[in-house]
Amino acid sequence: MNNITFANPNLLYLLLIIIPVIAWYVINHKRTHASIQVSTIKGIGRNHITYKHILRHVAFALRLMTISLIIIAIARPQSTLSWKNQESEGIDIVLALDISSSMLARDFEPDRLEAAKDLAIQFIAGRRNDRIGLVVFSGESFTQCPLTTDHSVLINLFRDIQSGMIEDGTAIGMGLATSVSRLKDSDAKSKVIILLTDGVNNQGAIAPATAAELAQTFGIRVYTIGVGTEGMAPYPIQTPFGTQLRNMPVEIDEETLQEIANNTGGEYFRATDNDKLKQIYEQIDQLEKSKIEVKEFSQKDEEFLIFVLIAALLLLSDMILRNTLLRQIP
Repeated sequence: MNNITFANPNLLYLLLIIIPVIAWYVINHKRTHASIQVSTIKGIGRNHITYKHILRHVAFALRLMTISLIIIAIARPQSTLSWKNQESEGIDIVLALDISSSMLARDFEPDRLEAAKDLAIQFIAGRRNDRIGLVVFSGESFTQCPLTTDHSVLINLFRDIQSGMIEDGTAIGMGLATSVSRLKDSDAKSKVIILLTDGVNNQGAIAPATAAELAQTFGIRVYTIGVGTEGMAPYPIQTPFGTQLRNMPVEIDEETLQEIANNTGGEYFRATDNDKLKQIYEQIDQLEKSKIEVKEFSQKDEEFLIFVLIAALLLLSDMILRNTLLRQIP
């Protein structure tokens, strides 16, 4: 039980009646038992205290404890966590991920897309206080997850991403524009887009330069990452004999990615393998933080039942004692 509170705390004052009850018991103890007068106690053993004398006091203690537990129960004890709004350090981040077919190239382990997903998930897990969203793009773009602090949901959505979910192609401008639309109304001091791609913009109605101007207008910094080794890389190709790997040139529009980063106050990175990509995420992890409000909820559980059960057990024990070992002749 965490942080026990009482729904009716004023009823706990009833516990004060225990004091006069104890006083009454002490004062009237001798009067409640029969006695005879004798002229002398000579010949009567001095050590005449039996277990029944002790049990009488035990029975009285059981009744006191029963009364106390019933009072506590009617005061309605509850276990609860704290209900509060707190401000946490964090930033608003949108991850824009290229899921075109070229992201299946095997110059990363196991391929570019899976490596990008795994390292992005590690990045998300390490930034508990940030609101993070996810945009995916290929020939078009859409929001996979809006800004959220529920990172478990975001990570599950990340794991579900597959190449081929949308029309193939590389619409960098559309991916960036969709990311900007998720951040433009944010009140965060720091708004960031991390855009990862392995190709050249070849589709979409919005040019990358235009999307970068939109980001700049709304005070959004864009960190761009070009993914792919230098020179040639093995790409999976569908053939009549199944999927085969074929070396093909790596084409990344580094000039455009560099321009996007420069115009928005961000930075361009080139990832040529898994380790380099991990280092890039670690570097971005050092971004400044701003305060966001996080609402913490709690659940209240009634805990009076355990007190009632113990009180009933004690009352039953008292009744058994009074009707067996302490039974008196009427």
